[in-house]
Amino acid sequence: MADHPVRAADGRYLEPRLDPLSRTVVVRALVLLALAVAFAFCLKLAEVNPAALARGFPRLLEWASKGWPPYLDDLDVFAWRAVETVAIATVGTAAATLIAFPLAVFVARNVTPSPLLSFPVRWVVNTFRAIDTVVFALLFVTAVGLGPFAGVLGMIVHSVGVITKLDAEAIETIPNAPLEAAAMSGANRTKIVSYAMLPSVLPNLASVSLYVWEANVRTSTILGIVGAGGIGIEIKAAIDLLDFQKLLTLSVIVLIMVTVIDQLSAWLRRRLV
Repeated sequence: MADHPVRAADGRYLEPRLDPLSRTVVVRALVLLALAVAFAFCLKLAEVNPAALARGFPRLLEWASKGWPPYLDDLDVFAWRAVETVAIATVGTAAATLIAFPLAVFVARNVTPSPLLSFPVRWVVNTFRAIDTVVFALLFVTAVGLGPFAGVLGMIVHSVGVITKLDAEAIETIPNAPLEAAAMSGANRTKIVSYAMLPSVLPNLASVSLYVWEANVRTSTILGIVGAGGIGIEIKAAIDLLDFQKLLTLSVIVLIMVTVIDQLSAWLRRRLV
């Protein structure tokens, strides 16, 4: 394949000639083939079966029809569980934000005080991020017992990993000139971070925390499945009892709650960035 357009004698550009045996074409074909084989293997492992979906879809519709009319007798209890869910996400995200900021400064390559020690810290943070909130919540249930506190603790640990990574990436994108100017003026590291770095990245850091808060509200709806509080407790009970009317009501409440939080978070991010 020609690397550059070829111009004819009359000034016209000729179409590049495709050589099917060129190294570039062969490499691309092999890469596409490898990706196709890998995807086919994933389909097999995931046991994807469209025929089973087609056979089960009428049963799904039948079960969904049993959810009408919705169950409205315990709306006050459901509303309280929804508020509890938002509280878990809010406390967990706020605590994680406070913990994550100094960690982000420590692991960000352009401001870290110790490049050697930043690697193990980054590894620990990535571990927190890789393990889901539900897993951490289940572990804390065994430590502090059932209830929303276990959910808060699990959310803090996972959110610390997420926020630290995103904050560190935001810090690494700031120009070096303000940091270097502050250092040349004799400012210590605390003043460099407080007066040269923080004003530049604060809107992005706030946006990151708002985004994680929004995601945590959605995650906290299922923490009740492991006994960590929130509206998930009611959802699990409805599923266990095949109470489709109650499940429909809870699903609508979750939809309204998540939509309101998403819109509020988006509005706040627009105001900050």
